[in-house]
Amino acid sequence: MTATPVARAAAAPGRSAGDRGDVARLPGALGTGLALGRLEVRAFFRERQTVVFVFALPVILLVMLGSIFGHEVTGHGISVGAVFAAGMIAGGAAAASFQNLGLNIAAERDRGVLKRLRGTPMAPAAYFIGKVILVLVCVVAEVAVLMAVGVAFYHLHLPSSAGRWWTLAWVLGLGTVACSLAGIAISSLPRSGTNAGPVIMLPFVVLQFISGVYVPFNDVPPWLQHIAALFPLKWMSQGLRSVFLPSAAAALEPAHSWQLGDVALVLAAWIAGGLVLCLKTFRWLPRRDG
Repeated sequence: MTATPVARAAAAPGRSAGDRGDVARLPGALGTGLALGRLEVRAFFRERQTVVFVFALPVILLVMLGSIFGHEVTGHGISVGAVFAAGMIAGGAAAASFQNLGLNIAAERDRGVLKRLRGTPMAPAAYFIGKVILVLVCVVAEVAVLMAVGVAFYHLHLPSSAGRWWTLAWVLGLGTVACSLAGIAISSLPRSGTNAGPVIMLPFVVLQFISGVYVPFNDVPPWLQHIAALFPLKWMSQGLRSVFLPSAAAALEPAHSWQLGDVALVLAAWIAGGLVLCLKTFRWLPRRDG
């Protein structure tokens, strides 16, 4: 719905310096993408049901899990509530990027929005710039809300040093990019917008359970830990636990360390692989149009 005004803006005539103003000049990809991003953000926050689903669901799950298990303490004196809060921050960021982007693009493709955009002179990159802006706004807002809830109720401690703040920044940055590219790629998998929910949400829910979001990762069976290690969410969760939990909590990890080098390598590999996958699989047309 937000694409149509931008498509009109992209097709609007301007002036060409090379022909003394007689030939129309189209806006650049960056300018059009920024305009589209503003429209995407406005449209998103006007859809109350979507906002509640994206922002409220992780908070509700954190409150429920924290209320049930939050008063328990691990063998290293660390609140289980803090462990859940750190994991839910990773899960919330992934939901705002992978899940939200995958569902949104699949729905727009099914409604013919992408087909109409592709038929305009707008640069294709502008569409993705707009989506990136929306994802960044959602991720920052989601993380801020979950951090506030974790600090207020579940003994979560904000990063205590510049190094930890830097780790928070790069783990969230790499993780968000990796999950966004995966969301763009998986948006081409559903046959229509109506069945995008099960196709995208079901594997994401499973990944959250086995990646240390809903269940402490050291409680996950080893064979499921190995499966989770193939995907970025597990490494996002582990990286964020290193930010918000005491150093002693590293003993709770299967490797008994945070493995931040591995976190960076796996997320970077997913970015490279996700980019290739997007270039190979992204479709502007619904399947019914060929």
